[in-house]
Amino acid sequence: MRFWFIALCAMFALSGCAAENVWATDEEVSRAAYSNDGPARLTLYTMINNRTGNGAHTSLMINGNQRVIFDPAGSFGHETIPERNDVLYGITPQVADVYTRYHARKTYHVRIQTLDVSPEMAQRAMVLVQNYGAVPSAQCAKSTSEIMAQLFPGQITSGWYPKKLAEQFARIPSVKEQILHEYDDDDNSKVLAEWDPSKWDKETL
Repeated sequence: MRFWFIALCAMFALSGCAAENVWATDEEVSRAAYSNDGPARLTLYTMINNRTGNGAHTSLMINGNQRVIFDPAGSFGHETIPERNDVLYGITPQVADVYTRYHARKTYHVRIQTLDVSPEMAQRAMVLVQNYGAVPSAQCAKSTSEIMAQLFPGQITSGWYPKKLAEQFARIPSVKEQILHEYDDDDNSKVLAEWDPSKWDKETL
């Protein structure tokens, strides 16, 4: 019981967000949409507490006909990045970089797992996250694993634990992995405060 309470506290501390029906306009989403020339790909992010080793947050980036991040009950947000019910649009290389560094700091590191998939699977993942709806606090792994269980039946099961989801995904052939450690202060708000998207030209990258 104590472990369950601590795990929930960690997830609340990292996400800091309850279910919200955030809905960017069609114009905002269309204007921000970014298509990457790389392969159709799923990227699973797992944020892990450096002190306890417990998983604290889970999210999923999808590169299909456009690139989005499903950030369930996440705290990441910027006025230039449209959101619809936990789906972030306009995920340029710079946004993806800022998103990852926003979560990596002295108290947390990020486990980044990637898998190239068919365009059909990427599109199905896109539809699933877009239709999932706003996610309540502490249900990031539950919502992400429910989606991934539909993409990988028999290989991934739904559950509440970010690390367990990452371990299941790691067993799928061809999944690649890297770990990001950074040692910034635990106040990660400055990562977004210091980010100036006008300095980047997404068309040249």
